[in-house]
Amino acid sequence: MIDERFIFIGFFLSLYGSVNYLADTIKGKTKPNRVSWLLWSIAPLIAFFAEIQKGVGLQSLMTFSVGFGPLLIFLASFLNKKSYWNLNKFDYFYGLLSAIGIIIWKLTGEGNIAIFFSVLADLLAGIPTIIKSYIAPESESYSVYLFSSFNAIITLLTIKTWTFAHWAFPVYILLIDVVLFSLIKFQIGKKFQKNKPQR
Repeated sequence: MIDERFIFIGFFLSLYGSVNYLADTIKGKTKPNRVSWLLWSIAPLIAFFAEIQKGVGLQSLMTFSVGFGPLLIFLASFLNKKSYWNLNKFDYFYGLLSAIGIIIWKLTGEGNIAIFFSVLADLLAGIPTIIKSYIAPESESYSVYLFSSFNAIITLLTIKTWTFAHWAFPVYILLIDVVLFSLIKFQIGKKFQKNKPQR
């Protein structure tokens, strides 16, 4: 276990990754899926307030950072007409499921339920970007996921009280970031398609 003040390092690492992704978005080099990035800002910010309600403390800064960065990236996607991924019906379907998760939390109002449905909503919102990272990794930038995963690791190392409210969002963020980083950095989807036997 490390001193919880290390969370500030994780916060700035995550912010650094978001700023890099944001710059690539403005240049048109990276094409974010707006459904994912909008909901990736809403769900963590809801979880952040739920964590505050449950007394999580400084560790909730990680959850705030993984909501604030995507909000900036979503807004940046409107600055360059070539910097967004064309949406299809599946993007909207997963976006709707994510929104339903947020509504269910709002109806219950309980902190741990809010965190659970925020994780679920965030995951559902991320499916379009996971698919995009698999089929078109060149449309993404892996740095935001790499630095966000460092943020999650640091946060997990500072936890003294292992309640659901403390560990749920950091564990989820670490897992999804590792998946996205791997798909983009190593272009797993393209390699798989290349090696797939032709019929």
